[in-house]
Amino acid sequence: MKEFEYTITDPQGIHARPAGILCKEAAKYKSEITLEKDGKKGDAKRIFAVMALGAKRGQTIKVTVEGEDENEAAKAVEEFLKSNL
Repeated sequence: MKEFEYTITDPQGIHARPAGILCKEAAKYKSEITLEKDGKKGDAKRIFAVMALGAKRGQTIKVTVEGEDENEAAKAVEEFLKSNL
């Protein structure tokens, strides 16, 4: 299992466009990818779960990746977050 935290830097937080792209990126991997904020968890492969977290600029989300390709998936998701959010 891989875990890391990321602080949102996008002025609009996690909104529809990057959430959709994040879901597409997460769907490329077999591993289970979970986002968590303030005790709420959401499947990174489901756009409504990602949007429901309501992550705003300056808030930190915890990303958990577990599965057979977790190393690659964690790296890809972290790079996506740094580039887009």
